[in-house]
Amino acid sequence: MTQPLIELHDLGFAWPGQAELLDIPHFQLHAGESLFLKGPSGSGKTTLLGLLGGVQVPGRGSVRLLGRELEKLSASARDRFRVDHTGYIFQQFNLLPFLSVRENATLPCRFSRQRSQRAIARHGSVDKAAAELLAHLGLPQGLLDRRAEALSIGQQQRVAAARALIGQPELVIADEPTSALDADTREAFLQLLFAECRAAGSSLLFVSHDQSLAPLFDRNLSLLELNRAARPSEI
Repeated sequence: MTQPLIELHDLGFAWPGQAELLDIPHFQLHAGESLFLKGPSGSGKTTLLGLLGGVQVPGRGSVRLLGRELEKLSASARDRFRVDHTGYIFQQFNLLPFLSVRENATLPCRFSRQRSQRAIARHGSVDKAAAELLAHLGLPQGLLDRRAEALSIGQQQRVAAARALIGQPELVIADEPTSALDADTREAFLQLLFAECRAAGSSLLFVSHDQSLAPLFDRNLSLLELNRAARPSEI
């Protein structure tokens, strides 16, 4: 059996002076899998995503990504590992407003030689990789040199997705990226995202409180059920 892309064992985390926020005995995500993780406010989802990215380290237990135990790496090594292997789509997109669409989409390749090399190998150049991704995600070519601050919400979302996907990271984490969209636009965007993740061979961990999206994914879980630190009244 192939090794999971992500594997958590006996994971525990608490902020200083506070009760334990996360107590997850076991969790796996496999290569190429799309997972919907329901994470309502206060359930610890932001902290969990920080642990998966190596931004925080657990108080106990292990976080394995691609077989590497993130808590055993130095802070700088975790940063390098994150940019090489993980793409993020944030709820507020976090585009740099003063950069163009093209510059925002290619940003990870400035920091990761591995993702830059993958983009060049697949598309011929980093710029071509960004242009093709943005086209597949439904963004008109005429917007490539427009500043990000001049885009609509839906357009910003597509740029954020291209930035996460460029260079074929093994893991794409999406944190409530469709919360500002109507139902039809949400589903259309998700189908584009699924298609691009399949093309790149990326696993997708999609965190949301919108349970209506769950049937679109290979698997769905509730963080409140996964996390033993959740209060019974929350489940």
